[in-house]
Amino acid sequence: MIHIGTCSWTEKTLIKSGEFYPKEARSAEDRLRFYAENFGTVEVDSTYYAIPDSRNATAWAERTPKHFIFHIKVFGALTGHGVEPKTLPAEVIRELPSKDRENKYIYITDPELLKIIGERFKESLAPLAITGKLGLVVYQFPPWLHYKDENLNYVLTSVSLTRGFQAAVEFRHGSWLSYGNKEKLMAFLRANGITYVAADEPQFGNLATVPFFPAATTDTAYFRFHGRNKKNWLKKGIDTSLRYDYVYSEEEIREFVPHILDADRKGKLVFAMFNNCHGAAAIRNARRMQEIVRAENKLA
Repeated sequence: MIHIGTCSWTEKTLIKSGEFYPKEARSAEDRLRFYAENFGTVEVDSTYYAIPDSRNATAWAERTPKHFIFHIKVFGALTGHGVEPKTLPAEVIRELPSKDRENKYIYITDPELLKIIGERFKESLAPLAITGKLGLVVYQFPPWLHYKDENLNYVLTSVSLTRGFQAAVEFRHGSWLSYGNKEKLMAFLRANGITYVAADEPQFGNLATVPFFPAATTDTAYFRFHGRNKKNWLKKGIDTSLRYDYVYSEEEIREFVPHILDADRKGKLVFAMFNNCHGAAAIRNARRMQEIVRAENKLA
């Protein structure tokens, strides 16, 4: 069956819009409960910026129905991104040179420190795993990670940091899906049981972004729709949500539907996740996708 959701339920411009949550839904608990009445799955974005407290995961599990599914975006340190030192586990901070602790962002490359971070990340999600509400852990690799055969090993090493959880990978540089590399990548992911994320994002006629390529490398098909805001996608120094300020048209949504239904026909567990999280754009598009898929009697 097909599950449809968004990649945040707490994005500030969504709350400010007043378009989705009723006025009485003022607390974090109220909003999550309301969201879960409308959608059966969500992707958590805040975990990219910091490892959550396990108490958060416990609350998420308690506030949602039995079969609700959370997908978790992996903490940035595990995907080669710079992170604020204060977001690292205390035992990792103690191992850092004093000069690094003062940096705004730090890149962790030491394998032993990465293992500690991975373990703490996994521990924080235990309440979701125990209750059966943990879906995929989504590794979004940075745009400066280009395709090289040796980088396949880097990907494998990275996803091993959360071994025991089902990993999904998303790439942000077009070289991963260019002619000749795409086939090797898909074979690699299938051989290692890693879920491929089929992402839709702006196109510039070069390798700055990945093309939409609908495929599945495990028994789960995961679609991630970022919007097509070409004006803001590569812009520096703007609020992150402005990159995703885009509402898919009816025609654009219907372009995705055959791929989603095809994955379902092939027996895949299908997730269609809208990450155009600015204002209520993702909510609007996810609801429309629900209507279309429900008409096909395929909505979970």
